[in-house]
Amino acid sequence: MSSSWSADEALEALYAAHWRPLVRLAVLLVRDLGTAEEVVQDAFVAVHDRWGRLRDPDRALPYLRQAVVNGSRSTLRHRGVVERHARAEGRRPDGGVPGADEAAVADERRATVLAALAHLPERQREVLALRHYAGLSEAEIAAALGISPGSVKTHASRGGARLRELLAPYLAEED
Repeated sequence: MSSSWSADEALEALYAAHWRPLVRLAVLLVRDLGTAEEVVQDAFVAVHDRWGRLRDPDRALPYLRQAVVNGSRSTLRHRGVVERHARAEGRRPDGGVPGADEAAVADERRATVLAALAHLPERQREVLALRHYAGLSEAEIAAALGISPGSVKTHASRGGARLRELLAPYLAEED
C-alpha cells in the first residue's frame, strides 16, 4: 500500500482484496451474515475516518482486522443485553426468524462447525477464527487481539482440543 494514496484509494484497494475474508471472519464470530457485513462496513468506515492519523498505512489491514474483532465483540455484548431484557420482560427475543447467515452457511458440515465454535469461550473462538479462517500467523493474531503470542498458542491449543471433543460425534458418523 503506497503511503501517497488517499484514504479513498487505499480503502478501495483494501476493500477489493479483503472484504470477503473479513466478512467470513465476522460471520464466525457473530454467526449472522447481515450483522457480519455491517461490522465489516463499520470497520472500513472507521479506518477511512482515521486514515490521516495512521502512522504506517501498511498497518491498515491489521487495524481493520482488529476493528472487525472488536466490532463483533460489541455486537455480541449488545445481543446479550437485548436478550436479557427480553427475558426479564417475559417475552422471547427475536430469534424465531432464521438468520441471514443460513444462506452463507449452506452445507451441514459448515453449520456444525459454526455451532461447535459457538460453544467455545470468546477468546478461543477468536483465535481459531483468525488462525484457520483468516490464515493469520500467531504474531498477527496476537496483534489483532492485543495479547501475547504465548496466549495465542494456549487459546489455540485449548480451543482446538475442545472443538475436537464437540465435533467427535459428527466425525464418527462420517466414518
